[in-house]
Amino acid sequence: MSTENPRARDRTAPALDLLPAGDAPAPERADAARNRRRILDAAARIVAEEGPDAVTMNQVAHASGIGVGTVYRRFGDVSQLLWALLDERERAFQEAYMSGPPPLGPGAPAAERLDAFLDALVDRVAAQRALLLAAHSAAPRARYHSGAYRVMHTHMALLIGQLRPGSDRTLLAHLALAPFSPDVMHHLAVEQELSAERLKAGVRELLALRA
Repeated sequence: MSTENPRARDRTAPALDLLPAGDAPAPERADAARNRRRILDAAARIVAEEGPDAVTMNQVAHASGIGVGTVYRRFGDVSQLLWALLDERERAFQEAYMSGPPPLGPGAPAAERLDAFLDALVDRVAAQRALLLAAHSAAPRARYHSGAYRVMHTHMALLIGQLRPGSDRTLLAHLALAPFSPDVMHHLAVEQELSAERLKAGVRELLALRA
């Protein structure tokens, strides 16, 4: 069983900078940052009151008091807006697995951290299922370009590299995260009515990265 290398752990810290837009965006002007915040807050209110399927660019513009043209220029379309909202909600989860207490955070063996991360990810997807599904349905491939996914992939690749030195950890991390696609998890949890405990056990058995 591998233990975590502190140097390897340090390499995960900069990944937080990927959110929400990735690739080192230029600093926002104060007015642009305020507009972004108002747009995301308006979208969050609509999701809370009416559900994610009710989000439209026109409705968000009206609720935020910002012109619809500005909303489109800032986020492009509804799917990008929903993924940006998800990225906002991802920060607490990131902090937990990157700098929180073990076993989810640093300080536990890599195998224990992996189990804790997979369990937490099942719970995370369940908690955000409706929003994740709406964003995924609008743009299925956008998930893989979101800041949240990139940070999770970096973390998963690090753990896999510690458990399987010399493996193709970048590829394996993508494959390990594949079962957490919103449509797959929705099918299993809602349509198949599988419990969170069964999903967690199944994901662990499928990956078997500790073996």
